[in-house]
Amino acid sequence: MEKKKPYLAVILIQCIYAGMFLVSKAAFDGGMNNFVFVFYRQAAATVLLVPLALFFEWKTAPPLSCRTFCKTFMLSLIGITLSLDINGVALVYTSATLAAATTNCLPVITFFIAVLLRMEALRLKTTAGIAKLVGILICLTGALTLAFYKGPHFKLFCLHHLFDDRHGRTLPSRTSSGGETWIKGCLLMLLSNTFWGLWLVLQGLVLKSYPSKLLFTALQCLLSTFQSFAIAIGVERDPEQWRLGWNLRLLAVAYCGIVVTYYLQTWVIGEKGPVFLAMSTPLNLIFTIFCSAFLLCQITTTGSLLGGFLLIVGLYTVLWGKTKEQGMMKDENRLPPHQAHKPCTEFNVVSAS
Repeated sequence: MEKKKPYLAVILIQCIYAGMFLVSKAAFDGGMNNFVFVFYRQAAATVLLVPLALFFEWKTAPPLSCRTFCKTFMLSLIGITLSLDINGVALVYTSATLAAATTNCLPVITFFIAVLLRMEALRLKTTAGIAKLVGILICLTGALTLAFYKGPHFKLFCLHHLFDDRHGRTLPSRTSSGGETWIKGCLLMLLSNTFWGLWLVLQGLVLKSYPSKLLFTALQCLLSTFQSFAIAIGVERDPEQWRLGWNLRLLAVAYCGIVVTYYLQTWVIGEKGPVFLAMSTPLNLIFTIFCSAFLLCQITTTGSLLGGFLLIVGLYTVLWGKTKEQGMMKDENRLPPHQAHKPCTEFNVVSAS
C-alpha cells in the first residue's frame, strides 16, 4: 500500500486542479469578476497559511532583509498576482478545457526560461538535447493549434450545469465564441503560464538566501493579497461584485484558496521526484474535458483535443530528454576525472540540478 500512495496522490492532485478550473469557470460564467475572485482567493490562502507559518517557522526563520523582501514582493507580483489575474481573464474568454490543456506546457516553459537564464543546459549534439528541443517545438505547435484551429464540435451528454439559478434555469455563459476573443484568451493563457514558469525558476534563487519555505510562501500570499486588492478595487467598484453569499462564488473562493495547496505536491516530489509529478499533468486535461462537458455543458472542439494531445507529446518528449540527460550525467560522474570532462558544444552550460 505504501508504494501506491504516490500514484494515488498524483491522481488526487490532478483532480483538485481540474476542480479548480471547473469551479472558477462556473463562477466567472455566473458573472463574478475575475479580479475580485483572485483577491478573495489569495485572502483565503493567507488566512490559512500565515498562522501555520508563524507557528512552525517563526522561531527558526532567518532575518528578512530589505533586499529579500523586495525580491519576494516582485515574485508575488509576477508569479502569483499577475499570473492569476491574467489567467482569470483568459478563462473568461476561453474554457476550462483550454486552461487544463495549457498546463501541460508549463514544464516546457519553465525549462525554456531556465535555459535563457543560464540555469539549465541544452546540449544540441546529444540525443537528449535534440529531444528537449523537439519537445519545445511540438508544444509550440500545440499552442498554435489551440489558438487558431477549432474544427468540428462535440457536445457530450450534459447531466447538470453547475451554475443554475434558484429556479433551475441555466445562466448564460460569459464566454464569447468569436475567433478574435478565443485567440486573445489563448495568448493570455500562455502569458499567464510564462509568468508562472518564471516564478518557479526565480523563487529557487530567493530560497537560497531565505530557506524558510512555509514562511516564504505565506509572505508571498500576504503580499499578493494586497496587490490583487489594489488591482481589483481599481477595476471593479460595484459593491454587488464584492458580496459573497452561500453560493458557487463562495465555494470557488474557498476551494481555490484552501483546497488547492502545494503541500501534497511537495510530498510527491520528495517521494518520486519532480519528473514523476510532471508526467501526471495530462490527467488534469482528461478529467477537465469530461467534467466540463458533463457539468458545465461546454462544447469540445477538435482543435482543443488535437492541441492538447500535441502539448502532452511535447511534454513527454522534453521530460524524456531531461531524464536521459540526467542518466548521462550520472554515468559521467562515475568515470575517472580525465575521461569525465570532455569538450562539447552546448548552450547555457550551467545546470540547475
